[in-house]
Amino acid sequence: MDEQALLGLNPNADSDFRQRALAYFEQLKISPDAWQVCAEALAQRTYRYSELTTVQQQLIRETLISWLQAQMLNPQPEKTFIRNKAAQVFALLFVTEYLTKWPKFFFDILSVVDLNPRGVDLYLRILMAIDSELVDRDVVHTSEASNFPLILSLNEARRNTLIKDTMREQCIPNLVESWYQILQNYQYTNSEVTCQCLEVVGAYVSWIDLSLIANDRFINMLLGHMSIEVLREEACDCLFEIVNKGMDPVDKMKLVESLCQVLQSAGFFSIDQEEDVDFLARFSKLVNGMGQSLIVSWTKLIKSGDIKNAQEALQAIETKVALMLQLLIHEDDDISSNIIGFCYDYLHILKQLTVLSDQQKANVEAIMLAVMKKLTYDEEYNFENEGEDEAMFVEYRKQLKLLLDRLAQVSPELLLASVRRVFSSTLQNWQTTRFMEVEVAIRLLYMLAEALPVSHGAHFSGDVSKASALQDMMRTLVTSGVSAYQHTSVTLEFFETVVRYEKFFTVEPQHIPGVLMAFLDHRGLRHSSAKVRSRTAYLFSRFVKSLNKQMNPFIEDILNRIQDLLELSPPENGYQSLLSSDDQLFIYETAGVLIVNSEYPAERKQALMRNLLTPLMEKFKILLEKLMMAQDEERQACLADCLNHAVGFASRTSKAFSNKQTVKQCGCSEVYLDCLQTFLPALSCPLQKDILRSGVRTFLHRMIICLEEEVLPFIPSASEHMLKDCEAKDLQEFIPLINQITAKFKIQVSPFLQQMFMPLLHAIFEVLLRPAEENDQSAALEKQMLRRSYFAFLQTVTGSGMSEVIANQGAENVERVLVTVIQGAVEYPDPIAQKTCFIILSKLVELWGGKDGPVGFADFVYKHIVPACFLAPLKQTFDLADAQTVLALSECAVTLKTIHLKRGPECVQYLQQEYLPSLQVAPEIIQEFCQALQQPDAKVFKNYLKVSVTADRSTL
Repeated sequence: MDEQALLGLNPNADSDFRQRALAYFEQLKISPDAWQVCAEALAQRTYRYSELTTVQQQLIRETLISWLQAQMLNPQPEKTFIRNKAAQVFALLFVTEYLTKWPKFFFDILSVVDLNPRGVDLYLRILMAIDSELVDRDVVHTSEASNFPLILSLNEARRNTLIKDTMREQCIPNLVESWYQILQNYQYTNSEVTCQCLEVVGAYVSWIDLSLIANDRFINMLLGHMSIEVLREEACDCLFEIVNKGMDPVDKMKLVESLCQVLQSAGFFSIDQEEDVDFLARFSKLVNGMGQSLIVSWTKLIKSGDIKNAQEALQAIETKVALMLQLLIHEDDDISSNIIGFCYDYLHILKQLTVLSDQQKANVEAIMLAVMKKLTYDEEYNFENEGEDEAMFVEYRKQLKLLLDRLAQVSPELLLASVRRVFSSTLQNWQTTRFMEVEVAIRLLYMLAEALPVSHGAHFSGDVSKASALQDMMRTLVTSGVSAYQHTSVTLEFFETVVRYEKFFTVEPQHIPGVLMAFLDHRGLRHSSAKVRSRTAYLFSRFVKSLNKQMNPFIEDILNRIQDLLELSPPENGYQSLLSSDDQLFIYETAGVLIVNSEYPAERKQALMRNLLTPLMEKFKILLEKLMMAQDEERQACLADCLNHAVGFASRTSKAFSNKQTVKQCGCSEVYLDCLQTFLPALSCPLQKDILRSGVRTFLHRMIICLEEEVLPFIPSASEHMLKDCEAKDLQEFIPLINQITAKFKIQVSPFLQQMFMPLLHAIFEVLLRPAEENDQSAALEKQMLRRSYFAFLQTVTGSGMSEVIANQGAENVERVLVTVIQGAVEYPDPIAQKTCFIILSKLVELWGGKDGPVGFADFVYKHIVPACFLAPLKQTFDLADAQTVLALSECAVTLKTIHLKRGPECVQYLQQEYLPSLQVAPEIIQEFCQALQQPDAKVFKNYLKVSVTADRSTL
């Protein structure tokens, strides 16, 4: 930047310098390189305020005051964002200097701004910025000394408390007086400034003496503002903050009551006559605040045993219930939503009372009716294209559900009777009733399941009256024909409720065929709405799984009816499938569940499973041939997707098997082995490798679980193909498959592992050694994840008792592997990998570290493993504030303990006489270290190591 031009920014600079500065910055504004100049200037000239000299700091204070004075004279006010930024600068300077160098901060500002409207505007913005720095919990506070920018440091918290205490002593009364003068002067002439001032009062009232605000002159003025249209919303918010102020319960009760009396006298409780919904939303929030404040007072008084005042508080609460109900039932959901807190807390009080009065019972019923009414959709709700308004209504419904749950706690019998009455009367005439009323009737039945909780969904046993009522409603639901209602919301609610109360069908199984037909025809899986079809696919799967014992008579009929929904849709047929591939997954799973859980003999199960999977295999072969010949990349991608779906569908059917119903027991091994033989050739396809390999790999994971050792003959060939032309991501996803095989089959796969061990490692090393650009974070992350996978593989091999797989790779290869583990433990700043490496090392020491271990391993222990246990924690990147690093240190301690366990006194002697002295460690610390190492309890040494490293890394 132009150094000479910058001199013109000094308030004492002469006019020539100022003109030069202005001209320079005007030119800078239009320059395309301006951002670069500014960025460089910021990078080169970032000073901490505390590093400036006293004279420089004084100059900054004077400059700010001069700027403030200039604002009084400027013909046009600064832009809003400039004023906000200036207020932030004043606030930051205030918190830095108020307690030490600028105790007259507010008096200096007030003397400049007086009652000048522009000055008042800036003064109020500064006050709000100061509140944000000191109090506002929405603002992320930081400390220069803190390494954790999201945590408000204790020093900063103490500073803020001290500033507030000092302000209360020195200037708050003056500030309050200035607010009163501003409100009095501008309430009729400048609504913007008045609203700003009301916001300031609301912000500060939480931490200043309430009597300064909650007095006749202020409250009367605020109540006056409640009658001025442009001020009343802000005045309402200000009163809310006053009511919310923490104080003695009796005093709070008196404050709220006096405020209510005045508001009622002024006609504010006449909700029906108020048309301004924005104001009513704020007023509802105020009433909610008053109601909740009275409830807090009642709770405190009950706890302290002050029954007399508690009774008065309860009486005060009861007198607000009529107003609360008016607001709750209001057609505007924002107004209704704002009062729910008071309503919920009021019900909580009633729940605690042993006996309810007639009026309280009437209140409960009124709340119940209001909730039922407000749960109803309005005509404008867009079911096909849900936007922000719809999302807000869904959230509002969740709030109402909480109220319904609380109502159930207060009076479950009343809730059940009310829902039954609404449900029965609506379902009786559903053909002529509006969709929203039918939907809410079914919705209420659905909500009862959670409002009246039972163990394991046993709604139809136990309490006879409740079970009978729910059973009657469910019977009505499934026999009324309402599933045919022509609106998606009703259809979906029907299926959701049927699945929620699936235990009903074990009590009355005669209704299962009718519900199955609803799922399978135009009402469910063949509905005109894709949204309904999609949700029904999932619900149908749940319904069948939960009632699998009752499904036996319908299995083959269902399988025939869903045949067309199971078809694989290749890209070229142009036919739009009824279900998406994700939805089809549920249908395939359902088919698998029906077959596997049937009472058929194994031969029949095998035949049905073959009928289900053969079309997939045939289509797969045809599509794979087409893919091999496809030239167009887009067509290749479509075909690969379709092939992947086929593998995914077959894989999903296998989820039906369990320990009780294995693939073998069901006679289905042969079918899945055929699938394997069909799908594996896709691994050798040179096109769309990523997606094809991913699908087949997932299928192999499933088959390892389902087919067990029968899958083993396929693994070598599959592995060979998956190791060809590998990228980091391919290897990363392949290694878990090998880990699964190793952990499951152990010694059975030892020959295979020995054969593919080095080819796998060569593929990994080749990818890790590929050069990458220095700033390519994506490539760096991929390599880090691959390195973790590599170490996880070695951990699985050693942890499965398969160390001979490594030992049989030849001395040179073994050493290379061991060196990579040492590097992982020490050189890479990745605590997850370090932890794994130490686990591998301790396991190898346990297996090979004894007197009969492999030749040369003892030397390796002392030359490499022992140093690694000291070098890793000494690294600056070894951050013990990180939980994973603490775990890595713990495994490091385990490794040292294992070495001592296997090598005995020889290990201690080596540490005492050779290794630790070579690190210049003091003799007394060496002694202390070796004593801790020899303690029989491993925890003692772990704690010692952690404390030592934390206290001073230089001691080791």
